[in-house]
Amino acid sequence: MTLTLDALIGILGKPAVGDGVAELALVAAPLWIAVLVGLFVGWAWRPRWAASLVGGEKASLGGRRLPPSKTSSVDSLKAQLPSSISSPVSGKSFGKEENMAVVSPADGESEKLAVTEEDLEHLCQLVEVTDGGPVWHKMMDRSLPSMSYQAWRRDPKVGPSQYRSRTVFEDATPEIVRDFFWDDEFRIKNGWDDMLLYHEILKECPKTGTAVVHWIRKFPFFCSDREYTIGRRIWDLGRTYYCVTKGVPCHSIPRRNKPRRVDLYYSSWCIRAVESRRGDGQLTACEVLLFHHEDMGIPREIAKLGVRQGMWGCVKRIEPGLRAYQIARRSDEPLSQSAVMAQINTKLNADDLRSSEVGTCSSLEIVEAEKQKHWAGNIPKFLVIGGAVALACTLDHGLLTKAVIFGVARRFAKQGRRL
Repeated sequence: MTLTLDALIGILGKPAVGDGVAELALVAAPLWIAVLVGLFVGWAWRPRWAASLVGGEKASLGGRRLPPSKTSSVDSLKAQLPSSISSPVSGKSFGKEENMAVVSPADGESEKLAVTEEDLEHLCQLVEVTDGGPVWHKMMDRSLPSMSYQAWRRDPKVGPSQYRSRTVFEDATPEIVRDFFWDDEFRIKNGWDDMLLYHEILKECPKTGTAVVHWIRKFPFFCSDREYTIGRRIWDLGRTYYCVTKGVPCHSIPRRNKPRRVDLYYSSWCIRAVESRRGDGQLTACEVLLFHHEDMGIPREIAKLGVRQGMWGCVKRIEPGLRAYQIARRSDEPLSQSAVMAQINTKLNADDLRSSEVGTCSSLEIVEAEKQKHWAGNIPKFLVIGGAVALACTLDHGLLTKAVIFGVARRFAKQGRRL
């Protein structure tokens, strides 16, 4: 940056106005390009980015289901959660794992369940804030008349940013909300979540409700679409539902160049009844705690910017979608296969979960509010200086005007750095 300023000062000191303007244009050109690229990326990315932060990992496009293209390259996903995680779940056996039932024709080989008790343990740790990860920083607190929403983010040293959100829907039962988020068909039919191009249940277990599904998600036009093979399963602890979805291997879906396969994917919920904010003491509201992260091959800072800018615009569309789902269910419409599977849960007892009261910090003690920064602090210095160059060239060719503009820009950039 010092070299850039020195170059600018040298240009401004040129005795020949024509030479100064020409050299100034050469310096300003890459800065203008950086500004335009930043604006373009922000504009193109904002509409779709954060739909998965509350509703999970599904979406729609015009109500159409599109088949995936066929290619010959083969490569499988790797399961993303660690194989050894200290757990709030006791050492009791939950029963023998059943084999997966294959929906489409298969070779008859049995496969183990894609989502296991280890995944339940990890979700419980996230809910109780005992997973040992970095501190959560609050990034949003918004509400509608019948919905409230809070979101947090944390940035581990390795891997993508992780998001935690708490959504409370008034006048909704945990069962309806559970089915709503699981129902891929309704997402396409209603259109409240506009990222899903294709979905298919590849495998399912009618005893546990475990399924492996295939999704293709729509991304902005300057990125290729993304493909997922995801295992999902629900546990029921007295109408508190632990819903796990994560990326799993699936040899029947070969890896392709397009859409791009997302290997690291995790999106899970804890859904339970809570007291209404009306203060009547009735458990007529439903709380959804979501934990989500995925590696889509996008630089972390760009991804964070897209999520922050587009999050609320996507989240507030979920509430009318849920109300439409409630109306559809009251009309006795036939359940989709996804909703049927959402109602097949693995039952838990309170004794199956260890008490988390001893040696556990509550979320209020762990979660910290992110300090609000002055908006100037979020503007990179090269954008400030680049904007100053553009403004100086546009308004006037005189040295006095340029000096004033560059002086203000330097002061503004220093203010942002101090903040």
